[in-house]
Amino acid sequence: MINITSVLNLTLNLEADMAAYVIGAIQSVNDPTAFSEYQNLALPTLAKYGGTVVVGGTKIEVADGNWSPTGMVVVEFETMAKAKEWYNSPDYNPLVSRRTASADSGVIFVDGD
Repeated sequence: MINITSVLNLTLNLEADMAAYVIGAIQSVNDPTAFSEYQNLALPTLAKYGGTVVVGGTKIEVADGNWSPTGMVVVEFETMAKAKEWYNSPDYNPLVSRRTASADSGVIFVDGD
């Protein structure tokens, strides 16, 4: 016989520990030097919070729709809480203004459940 409470607890625990992703999209870079400086400062902040770059680059092919970023990065974190901890951290958050000043860009969080 299966204990439904145990199954539900297992399911809830698995969901709580699902990976989360931070996706950054660049529409255009208006100050390449400043954006490069942002990248050099931002990348090292990921490791402290368990972030791993899954993919990133500028060789993008749009399959459909009107979304056409010129650059993308996908970063995986152990949990959504860790992703947000990184984004709001004193290590990374002060760098957001450098990114937004040097590029038309945006960041989203995606829960991996």
